[in-house]
Amino acid sequence: MTLIWLDGELRDADSARVSVFDHGLTVGDGVFETLKTERGRPFALRRHLDRLASSAAGLGLPDPDRDEVRRAIDAVLEAVPLARGRVRITYTGGHSPLGSDRGDARPTLVVAHAEAKAPPETTAVITVPWTRNERGALTGLKTTSYAENVLALARARQQAASEALFGNNAGQLCEGTGTNVFVVLDGVAHTPPLSSGCLPGVTRALVVEWTGAKETELPMDVLDRADEVFLTSSTRDVQAVRRVDGREVPGAPGPVTAEALRVFRARAADDQDP
Repeated sequence: MTLIWLDGELRDADSARVSVFDHGLTVGDGVFETLKTERGRPFALRRHLDRLASSAAGLGLPDPDRDEVRRAIDAVLEAVPLARGRVRITYTGGHSPLGSDRGDARPTLVVAHAEAKAPPETTAVITVPWTRNERGALTGLKTTSYAENVLALARARQQAASEALFGNNAGQLCEGTGTNVFVVLDGVAHTPPLSSGCLPGVTRALVVEWTGAKETELPMDVLDRADEVFLTSSTRDVQAVRRVDGREVPGAPGPVTAEALRVFRARAADDQDP
């Protein structure tokens, strides 16, 4: 039986229900985190909790109780033991009036643990015509307002791809629906800076720290000429891209991507909470 932490206790999936007036449901007023687990241990938990708090502050939500979130994670990991999984933490504005105004109820906290398959070595991506707003109110926040990503990912699936990449309003490469993107030029890995509007990915930050990848403003057409392209996320780790739109990226995974993955795996194995 799947057990889910909801507002202070474990419940089975059939009884874990939030109000139809929850602000996360009615207007997407909430934040979330997804982190991988291996043999019952969460990876980079401190960094994910830091980002959860930062996203909540950006939305004006109360600071999440980190001790409660940790208790919730421990509880679902024990209740749902998995060799490889993903923990989803959802934190919303709680019961509120219909419309954009918040009520005075406490926020809703939901934590769940589900199986996660190991990602394939390579994948295909597409670019989409929609843009990220690098100056928006939600820029850099991991919010539950994800409908734009749902549309983009659906288009990617229709084209036999697993991810869709966005540019920003300045015409620069930004990010994927749930990933950060790196390109390799002349043997050096580059990723868009946070000023591009991309999410400050946990895996992205670790790859930059551990490999010396550069944060660089990149035009969208860099994808047409990059020697290598790879994605990072909490569930993909480092994943090579073999096709961007109609362009095959030769030799994927290339040497820089392969080394980034090797370093990431080695460092992550040494420290589960870097």
